[in-house]
Amino acid sequence: MFARHSNTAQMITVFLLSFCQVEAQHCVWYGECGESVKVPGKKYNCKYTGSPIPLQSEGYDLLTELCPGYDYGNRSLCCNVDQLRTLKGSLQLPLQFLSRCPACFFNLMNLFCELTCSPHQSQFMNATKVDNINVLEVQYYIGQTFSNAMYNACRDVQAPSSNVKALSLLCGKDAKDCNATNWIQYMFNIENGQTPFPIIPIFSDVPVSGYTPMNNKTYACTEGLEDGSGPCSCQDCTKACGPKPVPPPLPPPWTILGIDAMTVIMWISYIAFLTGGNVLRLIFSSWGSFCVRHPSVVLLGSLILVVASSGGLVYMRITTDPVDLWSAPTSQARQEKDYFDSHFGPFFRTVQLIITSPLQINFTYSPYFGGSDVPFGAVLDKDILHQVLDLQLDIEGLVATYEGQNVTLKDLCLAPLAPYNNNCTILSVLNYFQNSHAVLDHSIGDDFFVYADFHSHFLYCVSAPASLNDTTLLHDPCLGTFGGPVFPWLALGGYDETNYNNATALVITFPLNNYLNDTVKLGKALAWEKEFISFMKNYKNPNLTVAFSAERSIEDELDRESNSDIRTIVISYAIMFIYISLALGHIHSFNRVMVDSKISLGIAGILIVLSSVASSLGIFSYFGIPLTLIVIEVIPFLVLAVGVDNIFIIVQTYQRDERMPQEELHQQIGRILGDVAPSMFLSSFSETVAFFLGALSNMPAVRTFSLFAGLAVFIDFLLQISCFVSLLGLDAKRQEGNRLDIICCVKLPEGQEAKTESFLFRFFKKVYAPFILKEWVRPIIVAVFVGMLSFSIAVVNKVEIGLDQKLSMPDDSYVLDYFKNLTEYLHTGAPVYFVVEDGLNYSSPEGQNVVCGGVGCNNNSLVQQVYAASLISNYTTIAFTPSSWLDDYFDWVKPQSTCCRYYNNTGTFCNASVVNSSCVHCRPMTPSGKQRPEGDDFMRFLPMFLSDNPNVKCGKGGHAAYATAVDLHPNNTGVGATYFMTYHTILKESPDYIDALKMARILAENISQSMDHKVFAYRYVLFVFYVFYEQYLTIAYDTALNLSVSLASIFVVTTVLLGFELWSAVIVSLTIAMILVNMFGVMWLWNISLNAVSLVNLVMCCGISVEFCSHIVRAFSISVKKNRVERAEEALEVNTFFGITLTKFGGILILALSKSQIFQVFYFRMYLAIVLLGATHGLIFLPVLLSYIGPTVNKAKVFAANQRYAGTERERLLNY
Repeated sequence: MFARHSNTAQMITVFLLSFCQVEAQHCVWYGECGESVKVPGKKYNCKYTGSPIPLQSEGYDLLTELCPGYDYGNRSLCCNVDQLRTLKGSLQLPLQFLSRCPACFFNLMNLFCELTCSPHQSQFMNATKVDNINVLEVQYYIGQTFSNAMYNACRDVQAPSSNVKALSLLCGKDAKDCNATNWIQYMFNIENGQTPFPIIPIFSDVPVSGYTPMNNKTYACTEGLEDGSGPCSCQDCTKACGPKPVPPPLPPPWTILGIDAMTVIMWISYIAFLTGGNVLRLIFSSWGSFCVRHPSVVLLGSLILVVASSGGLVYMRITTDPVDLWSAPTSQARQEKDYFDSHFGPFFRTVQLIITSPLQINFTYSPYFGGSDVPFGAVLDKDILHQVLDLQLDIEGLVATYEGQNVTLKDLCLAPLAPYNNNCTILSVLNYFQNSHAVLDHSIGDDFFVYADFHSHFLYCVSAPASLNDTTLLHDPCLGTFGGPVFPWLALGGYDETNYNNATALVITFPLNNYLNDTVKLGKALAWEKEFISFMKNYKNPNLTVAFSAERSIEDELDRESNSDIRTIVISYAIMFIYISLALGHIHSFNRVMVDSKISLGIAGILIVLSSVASSLGIFSYFGIPLTLIVIEVIPFLVLAVGVDNIFIIVQTYQRDERMPQEELHQQIGRILGDVAPSMFLSSFSETVAFFLGALSNMPAVRTFSLFAGLAVFIDFLLQISCFVSLLGLDAKRQEGNRLDIICCVKLPEGQEAKTESFLFRFFKKVYAPFILKEWVRPIIVAVFVGMLSFSIAVVNKVEIGLDQKLSMPDDSYVLDYFKNLTEYLHTGAPVYFVVEDGLNYSSPEGQNVVCGGVGCNNNSLVQQVYAASLISNYTTIAFTPSSWLDDYFDWVKPQSTCCRYYNNTGTFCNASVVNSSCVHCRPMTPSGKQRPEGDDFMRFLPMFLSDNPNVKCGKGGHAAYATAVDLHPNNTGVGATYFMTYHTILKESPDYIDALKMARILAENISQSMDHKVFAYRYVLFVFYVFYEQYLTIAYDTALNLSVSLASIFVVTTVLLGFELWSAVIVSLTIAMILVNMFGVMWLWNISLNAVSLVNLVMCCGISVEFCSHIVRAFSISVKKNRVERAEEALEVNTFFGITLTKFGGILILALSKSQIFQVFYFRMYLAIVLLGATHGLIFLPVLLSYIGPTVNKAKVFAANQRYAGTERERLLNY
């Protein structure tokens, strides 16, 4: 009919709409009636279609608080006082989380006030289901413009205590999946546990079915309200922030024509290069003669001194604590750690499992109520979850024994809500199911369909982990049994983006309390952790692969590694000892093997080396300086290298020497010592000075090594020129008397054979030296070595900095699997704490504004700066907005909230869950009462906030989140140090950790400057993060400083001891510098990173390189041959091939068999490189360099040599 009579239809439509608008001026409900069937404790509103009714006077205050827009005239409304009270109770959580942004909360209250009380209700509401007295369902027509504006004002509001956006807790899903429509639908959904009956929102900006949608005025988050409230802060309103901070651009790579500049420069340099002591002698001669003449005095004196020095070993302490190994007590990280521990207690201990499954059983979940199919990984199969829960419960039930007492997890675990809730904090996905098999099996369905089960509960909880009631038919809580949320990124691993259902790993973390000075409680924790490790090592389940670690694991494995390495070290040293004992002897014939051998002398030389090490360790132990594993493992190797070389030089010089006429044995050995001891003194003293200067390092591991090494090398030198010389004299007398080595009482018949030169000596003298010094060979050698140097300089800045902690573990350690899984599966970075030191006045507006992140706070406050850093997390490594106890306290104390109440008769705190008429609000509902608390008010209520446990009626209680974050002064007179926690982005490799530490410190420094108060960033947990990685901020500087100081000291000592021959000292220093630079080239090629261990080895390389170079340069400087080539040939006769080179090879090759990865990488590879580079530079490059630019003949030395050998056969050779 309307189609045929369009004009008539239009008139009727206009009439009906007009009639509806007139009729709309009435209520849909008024008052509360029957109890809700689906939501116990909530009531239906009463059916009422009459006119609005004036509000009772007792509801005026509530109306002013909740809906001030209706506070005029006779206040005729469609609600009574009971409905206002219900409205206030239902909006407590939104109030606590959203009121930090006034515009957001105003818009939200508008939505609910119009729904509950509007006198024009029927204009935009339709009661679709009613019974005799109750309204059972309504449709609520809401303007799309209003909905979008309300959502946009609230979308960025933060929930500081959980480092997420507030809508993640109020929308039933993650904030990124929340929008205006589904947020309002969730708030009006009966499944949320707050709405007593269905409210169906219908969104439109135009009239629908005769209803005009509610489209009230809204405020943007950048606008202030009429009551004087300011705009929302930048943290809660992105539009208020201004332009997003832009990270500074990365420095462009230094290139020339698009090629790495260092490579180009060194290639050009290389191509351009290719084209174009008498007093010491006399002193040592006299001393050597004395030692041979009075061996008993020298040996007894040496023994007494060694025993006295070694006596300090009874006080020896070995440090394996990673904190003491890598960070000096005066370092910034250690001072910050000590400050944190003293104000907030030591950081909790961590026991963690990472669980995967070898099963390939991916499955798909199809929601009953519609929606896309959801794939699930094997670890989220219900049978697997039950098995994991069994494991978790078994761990909870572990009982350890400490000093006769049983120790359980309950005695040690972190229970943030104790004593009200003593459940342990267990960060596990199974806490979504209350750690209960029954809850995991809970499902709702019938014989045909399953409407809700663990799948739907899991999907809800990963979106809203703090929820007390999921929106499925299960209505099970997501909040953990310990009273806090389990964030999915902490309990799951191996997923993509936020698709937690794709997780391939479960992460279970047990935080344990740590103890600073309580050895008994710490002992109990260590005992339980030991029991846990033992249990996990024996745990077997074919369906689960479990990687695990406890706080003590790293230190335990370091101890075990040091014990397992003893066997490798002993075998390595034994091989070197055997070689030394056999190689020292110069066998002339088979008949005289036991006469000419020097096994006993070799053993004595080795004992002298070990005595020097023991004396050094003992002397420093007297002074209470602890040892490290590096000292124990490296110093014997170093001293053996230096000591053996000197032993070979003394013995082989004696073996090649001919006694002069009328010269006695003691005179001959004295003369020989006068010849070689200055060179030994040059090398040993240079090394000692270099090592002692290396002790200036701030790195404890390097400093301790340098101290012990420097003293051990010098003591070794002193024992060699005294004790060993006396033993050499005794052995020479034995040999001249034809007595057998070792069995000295047995004597062979007389018959001394003429001395002959060894095969190796003849090879070096007759073949090797003349060959490398040929005219055509020398340029090739120089070209090759300069090429090696050029390459090493080009890659020196490409050597990676850091130490992969996996390398510090034995290769059969269970911790390696844990490290591997940690890198592969974990999706969250380490927590970082921004600590505000004591002294800031939080009771004043100025003190509050420099810290907080809400309305009225400074744009460069602490919270705002960390928030801004999180916006560019790929640069700053800061992942989230910080949790802010101060902002949450401001929300908690607001008079509109039910959180802050006290008993008016006692003044003590009254929890929001308590129903008692004597409980009154902390602050009055006045303009001043709505402001932030200041002065005495601030301190009066803060302890209440920090003791309040969160509950359904107050989610802002600070006990769980902030109990340890605020260090109150005695008697709660003020606030001391506090911290604000956030997280780093995912960190996997050493460079990531180093960059994170650097960026956090830069941010903390910026905050300190803007606040004019000290703030520092702190992080300490299983990996001693900042304490461990702090060294790498300055490792390049420390390396350059240590090696430069060592080279400078070697230059000065060499200059002085060579009679101020500057050019000789320059050549020695240049060659050692080349060896060190080439070491960096080897490190780059062999993937050896720069860290404390490799720095110790580089310092040692500097010392050993002196041995390779100094003897040859000194021999060249005192040679009186007619030209440089001949002098270089003569200098090669005093080579180090027999000493360091051959001795070390056997020992080094054994290190390759070590179970310790750190031995294989940093000792086998670096020691091999040190010996090879030292030998090639000392035996190939240095003689050639001397043949080109060696110092000229010193006429004074020629004259002294002529005087020394006057009247002997050598005089004729010298003159010739």
